[in-house]
Amino acid sequence: MRTGLLALAMAVLALPACSQSDPVFQIDFSNPALSPSHWTLTFHPDGSGHFRSERGSAPAESPQSLDAPNLDRDIQLSAGFAQRVFQIAYRHNWAGGECESHIKVAFQGWKKLSYSGADGQGACTFNFAKDKETQALADSLMAVSGTILEGARLEMMLAHDRLSLDREMEYLVEASGDGRIQQLCAIRGILERLAEDPDVMERVRKRALLLLARSGG
Repeated sequence: MRTGLLALAMAVLALPACSQSDPVFQIDFSNPALSPSHWTLTFHPDGSGHFRSERGSAPAESPQSLDAPNLDRDIQLSAGFAQRVFQIAYRHNWAGGECESHIKVAFQGWKKLSYSGADGQGACTFNFAKDKETQALADSLMAVSGTILEGARLEMMLAHDRLSLDREMEYLVEASGDGRIQQLCAIRGILERLAEDPDVMERVRKRALLLLARSGG
């Protein structure tokens, strides 16, 4: 009996430590007019994280388009990107919770940014932020979510509509070049599958290789 209890105690001690001070950042986005209408992206300074989305009831952009399904998956961002996000969060200290500019702009969706860790915690919610760096951060995180959703669309196209891959990959190359899509490392898996698949168009494979090069892998 003692041996069993000792083994159990040692197994518990061997588990990774989980502390409330472990830094975590989250963006929670909602806009019922879009699909997905709600998503959250959570990550740590090493870039490890999780993405969850809900499609909502908004119609697809076109009857022929393949809308990304509800997602609930682990993701990996670059550590450099994740650490810059935390630096901005700590620098602005959103402990007061007020980020909204209150200027007259079109509704773009509610963004709630929150962080916690040994260096403090804070959160703020806005449609359009009063601070330029906070707004730029939200735009960048929106581009990351776009990357993850595009990855899911590519998976669906590879399984059900390979002819659509050509146009989608063309868009991804353009969007990654102008910043609409960021952190391609988050979809490295599907890009590698496309680059190595002899049954997809050669243009698709070449663009997948280009995107992999841009992702750093």
